[in-house]
Amino acid sequence: MAFGFGKKKNKDEDQPEAAEAAVGTEVDGAAAQGTLDLPPDPSDTAYDRALHGPLDASEVDGTGGYVDLGALLVTPREGLSLRLEVEESTQRVIAVTLDLNGSSLQLQAFAASRSEALWRDIREQIGLSVGSQGGEIEILDGTFGKEVLAKVPAQGTDGSKGFRVARFIGVDGPRWFLRGVLGGNAAVDTEAARELEDLFRGVVVVRGETPLPPRDLLLLRLPKDAVAGPQGGVAADHATPAQGGEPFRRGPEITAIG
Repeated sequence: MAFGFGKKKNKDEDQPEAAEAAVGTEVDGAAAQGTLDLPPDPSDTAYDRALHGPLDASEVDGTGGYVDLGALLVTPREGLSLRLEVEESTQRVIAVTLDLNGSSLQLQAFAASRSEALWRDIREQIGLSVGSQGGEIEILDGTFGKEVLAKVPAQGTDGSKGFRVARFIGVDGPRWFLRGVLGGNAAVDTEAARELEDLFRGVVVVRGETPLPPRDLLLLRLPKDAVAGPQGGVAADHATPAQGGEPFRRGPEITAIG
């Protein structure tokens, strides 16, 4: 497995906002827009997280065999590359992106209260953010229950107009929320997404006992045994941030019809 770093731009730089702003305070540095007074959606509880994963650290017998990223434990897999995304202004790790077979899965874990689920509210915020960029979303019934397929206008290398696509998945756990963003072919192709969905199911979230406000990012860090990979991964003792890792910059372009 290869390890590397990506650099997250400061909030005042020009960049796609949907993936970053969707969760409010901790990702884009702006205050959350408040909770939406929405009726419960029974479909939000259709997916049995405790049975199928992702799991809480209290639900597994030991952490051996996982890649330890602090708040997240990830199952290693042949051909998997892992990039930690660093916020330039603070140098803190804010996300981890898993690259596999030409597709990507960005992971972020957030604190949550014991009584309130976040995913319904966050889906609404994703829609508002994408809409502000001239894009559109579709709410789908996916592998993990409700998910968001987001399309943002983009221009192809040949000048043609189309969209860049990202698929947002989310699962509420005990005092945490785990969000994934699928990019590349996995955003639009079920078969291409299968292995990354398996990786998402296999994630273990280490919430810890530190009191945190809902939506605060859980702390990520570089694995202690990280080594440079053949595809340009960067070793921990001389890591230098590099551009990349934002879902809408990695997604496929789909040429608009008509």
